[in-house]
Amino acid sequence: MNRRTFISYCCLVACIVPPGFVSALQKPQINWLTFEQLSDSLARNPKKVLISFYTDWCVYCHKMHQEVFTNPKVVRQVNTAYYAVRFDAESTDAIHFDGQLFLNRRATKRRKGFHDIALLLGSRNGQFAVPVTLLLDPDFRMVHRSFQYLDSKKLLELL
Repeated sequence: MNRRTFISYCCLVACIVPPGFVSALQKPQINWLTFEQLSDSLARNPKKVLISFYTDWCVYCHKMHQEVFTNPKVVRQVNTAYYAVRFDAESTDAIHFDGQLFLNRRATKRRKGFHDIALLLGSRNGQFAVPVTLLLDPDFRMVHRSFQYLDSKKLLELL
């Protein structure tokens, strides 16, 4: 196919596909922030916070991300009333939050280890197990911590 034919084909497709068709196929998305963005946002406009800690190997974490955090009702509620942070608990990124530096001090060449911020916020009885979902008030006080898979119905009840 030469360039002229390709351009003609693209123009034809653009005329046939109704406006909004492509966006209608995409699932709604939560406006995820980094911890740094959260710090700035809370300073400008206090709001409730949802934090989701996950790992790459956690099946239930992936299921929540693909099924629960794309549910239109969940997306609407979270985007309206919360700042949301989704964070890989095994990340080795340095996090600057609330005037402090958080690192993954447990990471080695053989093992990823959990990040300090995940351990600080998401541990239960000294243990950390994903998925962890945290709900905090605008003053960053803990309202609810969940250490399990939450389906859309349960998460909406908590929100």
